[in-house]
Amino acid sequence: MATIQDAGRKIKRFAEEGIGEWGIPALVMLVGVASFGLGRLSALEEARPPVAIRQTPSAVSARAIPLGGQYVAARGGSVYYFPWCSGAQKIAPASQVWFASEKEAQASERRPAKNCKGLAEELRSAQTRQ
Repeated sequence: MATIQDAGRKIKRFAEEGIGEWGIPALVMLVGVASFGLGRLSALEEARPPVAIRQTPSAVSARAIPLGGQYVAARGGSVYYFPWCSGAQKIAPASQVWFASEKEAQASERRPAKNCKGLAEELRSAQTRQ
């Protein structure tokens, strides 16, 4: 018990010496300056004009997905893609082969593209079901 009481006395002594006579006025001053600064920041935030997009850049254009099927592959390729995958968009329209189902694409001895998000997961889940 003597050690706890000694620790309490040390804390009280530090508070009396550290804060002393100027501690409370300094604390009040610090709170006042912080409040003023926060008030100024909130006024600046309200003065900002709202962001508005008036015209889209001409370089960005929406690409339509052809309605040839659910899966696409290149004539000489060994993988098939969803039509929206980046690899499918690189296939020239003249060399595109479309499949209505995944079974049809697999029957053509092609495998799903690994970089086409969602396609590889579908194959894994189908294999675990069998």
